[in-house]
Amino acid sequence: MALPHLDRPISEPVELAPGAPLRAERIRQGRDASPSEPFVHFHDVHELVLFGQVTGHFDTEDRRYPLAPHSLAFIPSLHQHDFALAGGPRDWTLVQIEAAAADPLLAMPGMERLRQPFCAQPGADLGRRLGQLADWLLTLAPDDPLALPLAELLLRAAALAPAIGGEVLAADTHGLRRLRPAIDRLRRDPAAAPGAEQAAALCALSPAYFSRRFKQQVGMSWSDYVRTHRLHLARRRLLDTGQSIAAIASELGFSTASHFGELFHRRFGMTPGEYRQAGPG
Repeated sequence: MALPHLDRPISEPVELAPGAPLRAERIRQGRDASPSEPFVHFHDVHELVLFGQVTGHFDTEDRRYPLAPHSLAFIPSLHQHDFALAGGPRDWTLVQIEAAAADPLLAMPGMERLRQPFCAQPGADLGRRLGQLADWLLTLAPDDPLALPLAELLLRAAALAPAIGGEVLAADTHGLRRLRPAIDRLRRDPAAAPGAEQAAALCALSPAYFSRRFKQQVGMSWSDYVRTHRLHLARRRLLDTGQSIAAIASELGFSTASHFGELFHRRFGMTPGEYRQAGPG
């Protein structure tokens, strides 16, 4: 039985291969490439972009960074961002890592830099090492046991690159950033996720305004987002741990194991047990 592709509760869907915690690809465009059209968006994956030949700029929430050949950009999940690239030849390597898979790395001491978006310009030696790691990652299947550790090593190396200074942009007080206190609370403790009223209070918004803005920004209600976030965490634990299905359900805040099974089947088209059996082994 093949694992299903997963949709994401996000502005711009990122579909990872079944059972894979990441995807990596290299994009090359020739001299006839047109300037890219800016589009502010966000994902529920962590994103690392290693540029080769490029000019343009990278915007993230409240800053604009100039892009130059061999620069890099990192965007943690659920941070708004935008790329505007000049026309002509350009290339980059894109690595997108499932949030549940990479969050433990970001929580480690010394990895604070990876908790916020940044742009950097590696020196020659570090740039060469980043390129070698990226080349190796591109040769692996996304579900290869080496793929995730190699991607984490890439993130660690990227965090060492000298920062590029950014120009401060006007803050968007009505965007996703206004909703982040509630999202961050959910991600810290998914089993004790705040209800809609408490989530609104965390964001200093009225419940009605919070609900309206959340639906506009994310594309689903707060309760639907909480449920979907828990199901995606459960999916990852089914593949990565030996925990019982009942323990996973309890630790992620589902009322009963049977209710968890019903919701999981509705979302992914198979029971938790079937999903675990179909995963890479």
